[in-house]
Amino acid sequence: MLPEPLHPIVVHFPMVFVVLLPISAAIALWAIRRGAAPLKGWAIPAAFAVALAGSAWVALETGEAEEEKVEAFVSEAAINEHEEAAERFLVFSGVLALVAGVGLLSGVAGRAARLVASVGTLAVLAAGIQVGAAGGRLVYEHGAAQAYVSGSASGMPMMQGGEGEEEGGEDEGDR
Repeated sequence: MLPEPLHPIVVHFPMVFVVLLPISAAIALWAIRRGAAPLKGWAIPAAFAVALAGSAWVALETGEAEEEKVEAFVSEAAINEHEEAAERFLVFSGVLALVAGVGLLSGVAGRAARLVASVGTLAVLAAGIQVGAAGGRLVYEHGAAQAYVSGSASGMPMMQGGEGEEEGGEDEGDR
């Protein structure tokens, strides 16, 4: 059984890949410069780029699936800001995956693709920061999480109180 909501879990995958990608690209460029074969040296950044694009697509799809539920708590403008940032991130990630794939080649085309992809990792990282910030605003400023913590929205009990309280709202000392 999949957890609900799924979107907050899934979105962490592209965020991990978008952070690891520039690091892996820099290491790969260094390794290739030191004599590693382009196919071997560039394999990890290329794989991360494909995983980034795939996980960005899954994150966008899960977000769209949960959009209606959240709309009851958040303005459409705030949701659209996050959605547009996510779509831009997906497009950038897809283009980066294609360019990174060309970087597996040897010769001038592969060398150029590796350099373009390496710079592109920074642009995709910036886009990832934007989509993550917009998603954070949905949850922490606009209250999107209320779609899942209010008893009426999902059947989940309302979270109550602070430290030392249980679901019933009683302190252990009150018993």
